[in-house]
Formats: sequence, C-alpha cells, structure tokens
Amino acid sequence: SVKLLKNGTLKVYKGFPHGMLTTHADVINPDLLAFFKG
Repeated sequence: SVKLLKNGTLKVYKGFPHGMLTTHADVINPDLLAFFKG
C-alpha cells in the first residue's frame, strides 16, 4: 500500500508487539503525527 501514496514511506518497527500503538506510543505517535502533517 505504500506504493499508492505519493511520497509514501514504509516504516518497520522490528520487534514491536501487535499492540505497539499502546505499548510504544512514545515512538509511534511522532511518526503518525509527521505523516498526518505531511
């Protein structure tokens, strides 16, 4: 799906669990905010 987005970037969080949005919010949230603002 990254190919469908102009200037898309694939981010891989190796070793993060399925619930990474909850357990690693300090890492994921800044990336999500950058994507939304971009």
